[in-house]
Amino acid sequence: MSNQFSSWPAQTNILKELTSKVRGPLTRPKQFLALLWICAACLSACDNSPAPQPQLETATLILTGGKIETVDAELGTVAALAVRDHEIIAVGSVADIDRYRGPATSVINLEGRLVVPGFIEGHGHYLSYGRAQQILDLGSLESFEEIVELVAASVDRAQPGQWIHGRGWHQEKWSSVPEPNVDGVPLNTDLNRIAPDNPVLLGHASGHAVFANEAALAAAGVDDNTPDPAGGTIVRTEHGRASGLLRESAQMLLQAAASADEAARPQAIQDAILREQVKLAGQSALRHGVTSFHDAGSNFATIDFLHKIEAEGGLPVRLYVMIGGQTIEELSVGLPTYYSPASDNDFLVVRSIKTVLDGALGSHGAWLLEPYQDINHTSGLKLLPIDDLKKIAELAISHGYQLNTHAIGTRANRETLDVYQSAFTSAGGNPHSRRWRIEHAQHIHPDDIPRFGELGVIAAIQGIHATSDGPWIAARLGANRTRLTSYRWRDLLDTGAVLNNGTDVPVEAINPILSFYSTVSRMQINGEKFFPEQAISRAEALKSYTLDNAFSAFEETGKGSITSGKLADLVVLSRDILTIPEEQIPDTVVDYTIVGGNVVYQRSQM
Repeated sequence: MSNQFSSWPAQTNILKELTSKVRGPLTRPKQFLALLWICAACLSACDNSPAPQPQLETATLILTGGKIETVDAELGTVAALAVRDHEIIAVGSVADIDRYRGPATSVINLEGRLVVPGFIEGHGHYLSYGRAQQILDLGSLESFEEIVELVAASVDRAQPGQWIHGRGWHQEKWSSVPEPNVDGVPLNTDLNRIAPDNPVLLGHASGHAVFANEAALAAAGVDDNTPDPAGGTIVRTEHGRASGLLRESAQMLLQAAASADEAARPQAIQDAILREQVKLAGQSALRHGVTSFHDAGSNFATIDFLHKIEAEGGLPVRLYVMIGGQTIEELSVGLPTYYSPASDNDFLVVRSIKTVLDGALGSHGAWLLEPYQDINHTSGLKLLPIDDLKKIAELAISHGYQLNTHAIGTRANRETLDVYQSAFTSAGGNPHSRRWRIEHAQHIHPDDIPRFGELGVIAAIQGIHATSDGPWIAARLGANRTRLTSYRWRDLLDTGAVLNNGTDVPVEAINPILSFYSTVSRMQINGEKFFPEQAISRAEALKSYTLDNAFSAFEETGKGSITSGKLADLVVLSRDILTIPEEQIPDTVVDYTIVGGNVVYQRSQM
């Protein structure tokens, strides 16, 4: 007998008690209806049968049986999640999520592994990363002699007059200092010897200098008498000879000549090269768990190309593209047209401007408040007039754009904060809502650190830079200045500032695990920690690579945490980077990368 009928005697007693309290005959319609309503309510209340379960939406994908770090303060850590198409529809226990399983649901048994939101590369150069895989990789070479050998082999395969390109050298990482040299960089004599008929152009790891042979200099019309351009240096020997090293804006003289050579190729070949760059960059990003990528500066023509690829469904990762490389006049005309904020399952967002105020510390281009320790006749280079930065800030505010300024040195950071503060004051409103950023924010005077939190300026850091550069920073700045100004992440966070994390790829490898490790350990390649008191916690570091990176792109409502209703961009890791011993973090690899609910990468041997 059902629960409903077995409870009938009790219901009858209750009805008798209720009707006994009704005075007079049941001849009045209102009184009669009232009694019927009371009876119905009573019967319903006394019904012990379970309430019917709502029909749940069937999941297209379930991840279950692991540790899912949601990066959602209210949800914390759960064991399973369900996805429908490109969206997360539920998170919870294994039993909770199993109710979403249907006959066509794909299921990944996590077997205890860690799931985190898809990593967001907070500052990189997307097509440049693809291009870096098409040319000579100099990053792992330990001496200039090895570079010469690699270039010579490339020349042997090239036609006369063909340009030879490479990227990634860094003189501070060589095992020995070549002789003769200027500022630790050799003269181009050896390159002239092995490539007399081929222009050779080798980019510094930082992207802020190039090294060229005489054939490349001649193609660009650069000789010993060419004056230094504004914001750049043609490095010369003590006798006035151009050494082959060009810093900051001076390298544009060479880049222009190389670009002219590439532009002479048939359009079909140029298009194929760009498409390959998109593919190569995307494949590598996905192998490392990167599902979204903040592209730090592309011009309007490149954005047009990326829109075309997006329309074809050809973008492997989601791109947040900053407009760069355009004049103030071009920005004035183009900003209204190119504004495109995030929408559902979007793969291309444009709503920010990228400017560059100074250069890199490694190439002595970072703009400092005081002279360099090792070259005391310079304080670095200012690459953009402050008045121009002010004009760009005005344009950004008037058109509703975020402004992201490259600033590495102490003076560059101070000048940028000054311009931002003035722009915020003039415009009124809450400056925190604008989410303007300083890209890199590597060396900051202690007086300027609190201003990040006060003004709501986001510090777009790269964790891996601190431990990669750490061994030689003191040679540039001196030990005390390094301690006071360099990579002050803990102090920045404590001011209430938001940190968004990245690698600046192709300057560093696009590996969030290694940058995460650097951020929490500050361990350098020499086995020593770089001012470890400035490290941040693992939870903070994960947030800096996910939810805070989404916030810094105005996308926190759609990505950055494993929350119902957000995009199903997810990463399954081989180890729990939140709990394993610190020294084991670098050995962690990505087992699965999921973008929009689709498994787009799976490690072959798990």
